[in-house]
Amino acid sequence: MEYIWLIVIFTVLFMSIKSIWTIHQKPDRYVSLENLLVLLTLYLTVLIGFGLVYTVLQINGYEVLLIKGKVAGGDFFELLQDSLYFSATTLVTVGYGDIIPIGIGRWLAAMEGLLGYVLPATLIVRTVIDFEKDKSCI
Repeated sequence: MEYIWLIVIFTVLFMSIKSIWTIHQKPDRYVSLENLLVLLTLYLTVLIGFGLVYTVLQINGYEVLLIKGKVAGGDFFELLQDSLYFSATTLVTVGYGDIIPIGIGRWLAAMEGLLGYVLPATLIVRTVIDFEKDKSCI
């Protein structure tokens, strides 16, 4: 059952990241509130998605996170809170070191950190491509 949840979470993450290329911008505005909201929504979706992945894996017996040198544990909401915190610090910074990924968690954290760096760049590239496309049509 946990594999079905993981597939669903990764599908939602993929579709959210894919959505950045399907936004229709107004021809006279390249930097807009809509672009900012899309980027914030995308970051929030990735943050929650990876937090849920860490939580699902940890609940199902995979050691993914160490908190203060001990394997993350506790009830579901405590584990979810720790996972979301770790996801947020990994996505927007390089982490603080208070929660450490282990095992497959290292690869997941590396992918999430890479997404944190790439997402703003893709939005800028998208804006430049749209600007050049509209400029050449004039």
